[in-house]
Amino acid sequence: MTPSPSTLPSPERGDISPVSTGNRPPLAAFLRRPVLPERATGIGAQGLVGVLRLYAVDFAAMSLLGILAMAALAAGFEFPSNSLNDIALTPMVIAAIVLGAPLLEETAFRSWLSGRPGHWLALGVLAAGFILLTQTDIARSDAPVNVKAIGGALLTGAGAVAALYTLRGRAPFRWFAAAFPVVFWLVTLAFALVHLANYTEGTLLILLPLVIPQFIAGALFGYARVHYGLWAAMLLHAMHNGTAVALVLVLGEMLPGAG
Repeated sequence: MTPSPSTLPSPERGDISPVSTGNRPPLAAFLRRPVLPERATGIGAQGLVGVLRLYAVDFAAMSLLGILAMAALAAGFEFPSNSLNDIALTPMVIAAIVLGAPLLEETAFRSWLSGRPGHWLALGVLAAGFILLTQTDIARSDAPVNVKAIGGALLTGAGAVAALYTLRGRAPFRWFAAAFPVVFWLVTLAFALVHLANYTEGTLLILLPLVIPQFIAGALFGYARVHYGLWAAMLLHAMHNGTAVALVLVLGEMLPGAG
């Protein structure tokens, strides 16, 4: 029996969702055509195994790019000056690179990639609080303890948690899910381009290839975020940066790749 047209699924009637509800696609299939999952797995064994697998891919890519970078150095190529080369790797700096950067960058670039209203509102609250604390007199004080700044930070955090709780369970925006393939690659590209600021010299033609590591890493972080959760993207990012810092401590030079 052939179904009538009225019984067939139709995107116009909302029967076909742009959100993936099936099994999570392999990394290669996802990168060929990014599709927003209905929800991330959350913290658990599946996510941890997924992060480790993504780290293996990341490490392989970093190793290959590192070999190419060393070959370029051996051939006489001089990399543009990197501002990170002038920073002493003290414990506080290492903590900022390995822990602080993943926390801040993943929140800014990928916390909202879920497309969920609660995540968008929470990010908006955090952004508003950050602007108030950095661009107003709230955080300016000569007192040993800035009560206003601490109170503002606590209120901002509470507001973000309230947004997540109030809008929990809401499905991703349908228009965002439909546009997700384009959004995913634009965010990945933006993440890479932001790291051009690490370089203090060089033309764009020279500098663009130097942020390929961040482009590759950003794609892996994005996959981790939408499939396993923001925690997974932060963890993978921290592992990536930790590896880059370890290589710097061993080699004595910051090669392209830290993000």
